[in-house]
Amino acid sequence: MIAASGDGRWRRAVDAVAGIAIALAWSVAGQAQDAPPLDHLSAPDLFALADRAQAAGHRDDALAFYEALTQDADGDIRAEARFRRAMLLTTMRRYTEAATMLRALLDEKPDAVRARLELARVLAAMGDDPGARRALRQAQASGLPENVAITVDQFARALRVTRPLGGSLELAVAPDSNINRATQARTLDTVIAPLTLSDDARARSGLGARVGAQGFVRIPLSDRVALLPRLAGLGVFYRSGSFNDVSGSALLGLEWRSGRDRISPSIGQTWRWYGGQAYARTGAASLDWLHPLGLRGQLLVHGGASRARYDRNPLQDGGLFDASIGLERAVSAHSGFGLTLSGYRQTARDPGYATLSGGVSAVTWRDLGKFTLVTSAGLNRLEGDARLFLFPERRREWLVRGSAALTTRHLTWAGFAPNVRLVAERNVSSVGLYDYRRVAVELGIVRAF
Repeated sequence: MIAASGDGRWRRAVDAVAGIAIALAWSVAGQAQDAPPLDHLSAPDLFALADRAQAAGHRDDALAFYEALTQDADGDIRAEARFRRAMLLTTMRRYTEAATMLRALLDEKPDAVRARLELARVLAAMGDDPGARRALRQAQASGLPENVAITVDQFARALRVTRPLGGSLELAVAPDSNINRATQARTLDTVIAPLTLSDDARARSGLGARVGAQGFVRIPLSDRVALLPRLAGLGVFYRSGSFNDVSGSALLGLEWRSGRDRISPSIGQTWRWYGGQAYARTGAASLDWLHPLGLRGQLLVHGGASRARYDRNPLQDGGLFDASIGLERAVSAHSGFGLTLSGYRQTARDPGYATLSGGVSAVTWRDLGKFTLVTSAGLNRLEGDARLFLFPERRREWLVRGSAALTTRHLTWAGFAPNVRLVAERNVSSVGLYDYRRVAVELGIVRAF
């Protein structure tokens, strides 16, 4: 595992010294077998001692040797030590540390195809099917010998998640210029008279804490079908509790694998609370289809239908229907992109709340040494069915959204790395109530691999 911060550098030095000390002990123990002189231990000597320790069942000692070698001045020696250490950690089922070590290797040598393939295998063992597929596409994008490509393609065909339990956690601090996505205007024109907005109805800035978590249980029903119950929750909390936004969902789905395709129907319920009070309840059904496109890409198709009930405004009650089609493609071992077309339809008791919208979004990612840069941009058009009673025009909007996120693995700890994300939004609306600007920064942690 890669250590972090100033204390991390000290810890690496201590680990390196400890590795040398253990090496000396093994050297003394092996002098009867022509061990190298104590004052001339080279990298090959340490590799040999690590092999001897591993063969004797002293895996922790072997890990210490490899950790010492990861500090070597020679990049090839560091890469070899990281690879061997990751393979040993994999046999010990310490998958998070193995994945972090392979990611550190790829940061220095992004064209190390074998390491990327092993990362895919480790991610699959951890239950991260999307991450494993992404690593495979990156490896294939870099070009593989024919015999290796055939084996990798067979692995891609057979790839399936076998982990019976899993989950994830998201933590971030988020300064936001418009936490309620509200207009900055003090008054709005209505069909009756100008309406003066209260402070809570206008744009408010704030510092929030973002907490998200999800978990699943996979229950195999056959070789191709599994039952997948899932729970998820997301909350954004502010000093002023009136703007806290919390949602939770419970879903029951199936995973059906047909060749290289995966089809996933699901049904479930979602609850949302805003300002500490119930806001909406939604019952939903969806269908997702994942289809590989050659060696580098995949197609993702989604369709969903739900029924929403709004506790505070029953006039918004109605159906929600959405569909999207997305393409993901690895350009090289270091970069890739995704494109998505989406559509959304909301019905309501009051036609003024009914809308039809559609949009396009794009995302790109690129590894830059120990940094990963992810950028995204989206454009969405919304049209209301009719005008709301108070306003002279029906809703017509353009929403423009962009973001850039940077993850640095210089400060990796326990498989996580710091992440900084900048988000900017501009919604131009014919109804002043929905016209807003927003800029937010999220400072959090994400997986380092």
